[in-house]
Amino acid sequence: MPKTNEKVMRKPRADHILADGVDSVIEIISEIVDERDIGEHLGYRADAERLLTHFFDCLKPGYVGWHWAITVSRFPRSKRVTVSEIDILPGKKALLAPEWVPWEERLKPGDIGPSDTLPYRSSDDRLVLRRDTDMDSDEEPLARLRLLSDVGVAETRKRWSRQVRPRTKQVKAPASCASCGFLVSLESDLRNEFGVCANEWSNDDGRLVPVTYSCGAHSETDVKKDGSEWPITPPRVNELDLEVIEEPLEALAEKDE
Repeated sequence: MPKTNEKVMRKPRADHILADGVDSVIEIISEIVDERDIGEHLGYRADAERLLTHFFDCLKPGYVGWHWAITVSRFPRSKRVTVSEIDILPGKKALLAPEWVPWEERLKPGDIGPSDTLPYRSSDDRLVLRRDTDMDSDEEPLARLRLLSDVGVAETRKRWSRQVRPRTKQVKAPASCASCGFLVSLESDLRNEFGVCANEWSNDDGRLVPVTYSCGAHSETDVKKDGSEWPITPPRVNELDLEVIEEPLEALAEKDE
């Protein structure tokens, strides 16, 4: 085989003095760590020449599944073990905090109140710059820099359809919101599918409704005017039971004065 100048990376050999110095390691770290928090020896790992890491079970309260990692070393031709570093590392069964996520990515719809402010997103696939659309400008009082993109419209359509679906299945009426004068139309790509109800007599006043929705408060519907099932008869007076009292006109005039 041809010779190469590449060095073969070999696993470092464990220094026998460091590997056998478990008791010395425990004696040294017990000056810093409570000896009751140090469990059984779990093994070691050779890191480099005269550099080795011992692992001990961690008995510290709240650190179930963790272990101590004690890195030790020694000088050449010296048998004295020196502790270089002490760490507590999690094992496979350790209870860990979830991976940190920026707060603006942890927010969910409904978490923001009237006094809160969302961080600005320069790259939001739900929005598109107005200059990149067919709309040159907004009519007053609107002055938007960005508008809903195709992605934003699709997500809104799906979300709104899911929100109004339970109500649309419960109502039956001959006419839909598409022909109701109380429907406030939307100025967007969603105007052919949704609107806002403006009838105070409707249970959906001020709420989003699909144009296919229907309720009993439609502006052009009416109910059939039927007579009462209990016809009202004119009252009858039994004149035989009436007592007629006659007084002179002079007496009535005196009472008026």
